[in-house]
This record gives sequence, C-alpha cells and structure tokens, in this order.
Amino acid sequence: MTQELITISPIDGREVVRRAYANEAQIAQALAQAQSAQVAWHTLGVAERGRIVSAAVDRFVAAKDEIARAITIQMGRPLRYTPGEVAGFEARARHMISIADVALAPLRMPEQAGFTRFVSREPIGVALTIAPWNYPLLTAVNSIVPALMAGNTVILKHSDQTPLCAELMERAFRDAGVPKGVFQTLHANHDTVQRLIRAPEIGYVSFTGSVRGGRIVEESAAGRFIGVGLELGGNDPAYVRADAKLDHAVETLVDGAFFNSGQSCCGIQRIYVARARYDEFVERAVELTNGYVLGNPLHADTTLGPVVRTRAAAEIREVVAEALSAGAQNMIDPSHFNNASEGSPYVAPALLTRVNHRMRIMNDECFGPVVGIMPVDTDEAAVALMNDSPYGLTAAVFTQDEDAALALGRQVRTGTFFMNRCDYLDPALAWTGVKNTGRGVSLSAIGYEQLTQAKSFHLRSV
Repeated sequence: MTQELITISPIDGREVVRRAYANEAQIAQALAQAQSAQVAWHTLGVAERGRIVSAAVDRFVAAKDEIARAITIQMGRPLRYTPGEVAGFEARARHMISIADVALAPLRMPEQAGFTRFVSREPIGVALTIAPWNYPLLTAVNSIVPALMAGNTVILKHSDQTPLCAELMERAFRDAGVPKGVFQTLHANHDTVQRLIRAPEIGYVSFTGSVRGGRIVEESAAGRFIGVGLELGGNDPAYVRADAKLDHAVETLVDGAFFNSGQSCCGIQRIYVARARYDEFVERAVELTNGYVLGNPLHADTTLGPVVRTRAAAEIREVVAEALSAGAQNMIDPSHFNNASEGSPYVAPALLTRVNHRMRIMNDECFGPVVGIMPVDTDEAAVALMNDSPYGLTAAVFTQDEDAALALGRQVRTGTFFMNRCDYLDPALAWTGVKNTGRGVSLSAIGYEQLTQAKSFHLRSV
C-alpha cells in the first residue's frame, strides 16, 4: 500500500498536492488526544462551544478566495462557482450553531408530584467524518459542526483528491483557539480508515461516498455497536407537469443536471415531462445546454469544468455509449464542445432522449454531465418511474399546483421532495435518503439526534 497521497489536478494533469499518510504513531496520538479533549470540551457548555466554533467559521470564511482556488485546482469546478461553496459552508455552520441550544436541550416530562424526570442529550465521544471530493466543504460541515456543538470531538479524514480543504479547515480551527484535540485531520489510506472505524475511541462515523464505500464502512463497524451515518448517492428524478412554468423548469433542471459537471449526489439525472410539453422542453433544454462553455475552470468564462479524473470521464462516456447503442439519442452534438476529447477528463454534456429504464443512465448513478429525458402521460406514470430506482435522495416536481405537488410527494420514495427547485439543501430540513442512498440524518434539529446519546434521569423525592 502506498505511503503517501498524490493529488493530480484534472485541469492539466499536474501534481498539486503530495502528503505522507498518517503512520501508526500519529493515528494513536490523534485518537488519544481526541478522547482526552472531549470531556473538557463538553464541560464548556453549548454557549461557549458556539462562540469558539463561530470564531473558527469566521476564520475559515475570511480565507474564501484561497479556499475557492484550492477547490478548483484539486477537483476542477469552475472558479466562478467555488466561492459559493464557502458561502454554503458558512450558512450551514451558522444555522447548526444557532439551533444547538434548543436542539440539545433536555426533554422535560410532564410534572409528576415527587419526581423530576428528563432526558438529556449526551455526546457520543469522538466522531469520525469521512468526506468526499465533489463538495469538499458542504459534505464535511454537515457532521463536523453539529458534532462539535453537541460536545463531541472530531477527526476528519478527507478525500485524497481534496486534502487541502481539510488542512485549511484545521488551520482555521486552530487559529480560532479551538482546544488541542477537539478538531483534527488525518491523511489516511483505505486500510487506515478501516483501522480508525474499528478503534474503540471512535463513537460515531459519518461517511459520504459510494454504495461500495458505504458497505465497507458498515462492515468495518460491525460489532462495534456505534452509530454510522451513510449518504451514498442518488439517481434523482424530476417531473415537469403540464402546468409547469416551462422557462423556469428548463433553467432549473439543466443547471441541476450539469452544475459541478454533474458530480452531485443530489443532481438531476432523470427528467420526466408531460407529453404535451415534452418537445418544447427538449428544444429549450438543448438551446440552454449548448450555451455552456467547457474548458479550463480557472478561466472566467468557463461554466463547465472537467470531471475529477480521466478514468471517471471514460466511465461517463461508456454510460452514454451504452444508451446510444440501445436506441437513445443524444440531442447535444459533442463536437460543439471543442475541449471534450477521449483520454481526458473533459466531457461534453449529454441530453439523452428515447431512453428507458433498462439503460444505466435511468437506473444507476452516473457521476457526470448526463441526463435522460422521457415523456409521460399521467401523474401516476411519473410517480411509478420516479420510484423505479435503487436510490432515493431527492426528487422534484415542477407545477403551479401545490396540492398536486404534496400529493405526488407523499407517493415518491425519497429523502427530500422539492417543488419548482432541485439540487439544493436547506440546513433547517433533515438531509437523509432511502434505499441505496444510505441511512441516518444530518442537519436540522433531527441531525443532532444521531450525534448524541439519550440519557434518562428519574429522580424521586422522599
């Protein structure tokens, strides 16, 4: 097993980061420090923890330009967009800090003469966050900030593709005066991650990644009786009803499919359109897609960057080729995007029509700028197709009828249901999924539940 991580930029194939993986002594030290620091950190109380974590967020956000450029260089998202991820990190962090006092308050029972009864929310100890590269800040903040606010200490293991994000986060927390051992990062290979999950010091694991990775996490934690939060991806659908505002639907869904080069677990991959609006929807979607500029993400005019690596690009092209060989039609001419080429991470966007659910694009996750579009005749047909997936992270309907949206939303098996928007996360709402999307909840007041342990107090006066 290699002893160091090497990050290759998808922009031009050059090496941008090289770091030694943590050795056994460093791992043992990090675990010991996290466990040792946890009691004192919890004893500070919610208000003081909030003050310190808020100061860390201030420090982090102050380095927005540096962080945005680091994200672009490491994973290829256009620089015009990466500052938005810093803003999203801040918004989620601020919200979780603001609700902590109420979310972590003891649950009081109805008064009963001679008794005091309540349930406190105790920290679980040390939380391990395993974060991916596609949204390196947003996927990490979902567990890090609430874990800290709940009185836990945190060890962050970030993707080998985005190690600078972990280092910049750790720097901000250190400079803000977060006590030693409360928040740490480790660069670790797969064997080390499994060793961390099995470590008795770890009391909770948050993982965002592939289904395969989620299974490895669950297997590693087997028999430990600890909480495991798994967010494992999606194959997210949208339904455009006949009464939808078409301009809004097209603009929102094309962005939902292609933002971040389609490398979003809650991005749109399947679109079902009422047959009466289908041709017009496709025509407008083609026009909008052809307006994208694929190129170097450091250039100001680029709106579509490379995918994370050449191997990923080859897998995306394979999904498209399979669909075409099975009868699909790509409404986008790849030659319109001059920078797209075989053997590179630059992939032209694809709008596939004449698709069906026997094709991979319609029933599995394709982490790239590809979307399939099908006409449907009824709401019932749309719901059946939306549910015909092994995933269930988000789903969306575009309509002017909120009652109809609610009725559809109650039938679709998903973690979040949208009306007239998609590919979005509101930190006030629970972020969760069903089926192969995983298990557990992050964000919202509910997100604090899996980062704490209920402890009942039953006091009798005599």
